[in-house]
Amino acid sequence: MVDVLTRPPAGGNVLAAWEAVRDQALGCTRCELYKCGTQTVFGEGPLDAAILFVGEQPGDQEDLAGRPFVGPAGQLFDAALDEARIDRRQVYVTNAVKHFKFVARGKRRIHSKPDAGEITACRWWLQSELDLIRPAVTVALGATAARSLIGKSVTISKVRGSPAAELDGSECWVTVHPSFLLRIPEPERRRDERARFVADLKRIRDRSEELG
Repeated sequence: MVDVLTRPPAGGNVLAAWEAVRDQALGCTRCELYKCGTQTVFGEGPLDAAILFVGEQPGDQEDLAGRPFVGPAGQLFDAALDEARIDRRQVYVTNAVKHFKFVARGKRRIHSKPDAGEITACRWWLQSELDLIRPAVTVALGATAARSLIGKSVTISKVRGSPAAELDGSECWVTVHPSFLLRIPEPERRRDERARFVADLKRIRDRSEELG
C-alpha cells in the first residue's frame, strides 16, 4: 500500500489535482500487480471530456508505451471512434486496472484477466478520475470495466444498450471491449459485431450531446 492516498476535491485547478492523483498512481502498491507490469498506465484525455471510456487493463504494448489503448485493440477502437464520428482527442480513456497482468510464455507476455481483488484495489484510482472529470457519459468496455463501475459482475448482453442513470445526472453505458472483436474468427460475424459496436458508439455520442 502507498502510505498516503489523498483524492483532491473536484473543482479549482483540476489539472493539478489530476496530476497529483496520477503521480500517486505511478507508485501504487495496492495489489501485487505492480510487480508484474513495467509501469502504471494511467488514463489520458481532456479533463473536461463529456465521454469517459473504461477498458479492462493495459496490454503488452500499452505497458511498454505507458499509454492506454495503443495496441491492436486500441487501433480497432480508434477506427470505430472515427466511424462513429467521435474524436478520440476529445474523450478520456482509461482502464479499470492500471497494471498489465500477464503470464510469461517464453519471450511472450500473454494477457491474464484481473481478479476481483485486483479490480477492487484499483477502483480507487478510477473513482478519482471520475470525480475529477465528471463526464456526462461513462462507458464500460467489457465485463471487467462493467464490474468496476457497477460494483458487481454483469452479463454484457443483458445490460448493453440500457444505460444506468447516476445520481449526478450522468449515465453509465456498457458495450463490448474492442479485443472481443479481434477474437472473432468468422469474418461475417466479425463484421456484424463491429457494426454493432460502432452503432453503440454513435448512440453514446448522441446521448452525451443531449446531456450536455
